[in-house]
Amino acid sequence: MKRLLPEIQQICSQKNTYGYRRVTAMINRERRNLGLPQVNHKRIYRIMKTHSLLLQRHTGRPTRTHDGQVITRQSNMRWYSDTLSLKCWNGEKVEIAFALDTCDREVMSWIATSLAITGEMIRNLIAESVEKRFGSVLKLPKPVQWLSDNGGPYIAYDTRVFAESIGFIVCNTPA
Repeated sequence: MKRLLPEIQQICSQKNTYGYRRVTAMINRERRNLGLPQVNHKRIYRIMKTHSLLLQRHTGRPTRTHDGQVITRQSNMRWYSDTLSLKCWNGEKVEIAFALDTCDREVMSWIATSLAITGEMIRNLIAESVEKRFGSVLKLPKPVQWLSDNGGPYIAYDTRVFAESIGFIVCNTPA
């Protein structure tokens, strides 16, 4: 271990973007040229880990912190809708969609089906929510944000046009 550390440090000082696999390959190439036995990559990993020479792990995608607020201080400013699915004991799946006010967290309307949620079902959900809050009206008294994810039923053209025609400001969460 003591003999390998200077070699590892020399390689890491030249190229600090090299991971333990590439460092192992470079050490083994040099050892092969000198007629010495090769070193296992796991040993190089342990040495590099002990001396804090490993690269930061790559998780595949950047993280996005949630710094926005969904909650509002007054009712009927922003409504939120989402879907979920539950698997029953008999193996069947139930799809549920709901709409709630972000101020009081009241579920204004919901639907459940054993089929997939469609855009038509979401449009019915929107209409039921409006009717529950404002009665039978053709247009909202003031604009309300309609916040949802990027699911197919929510971003469907007919759903967006319907929501906007009633007076909603359609907002989708980032992918």
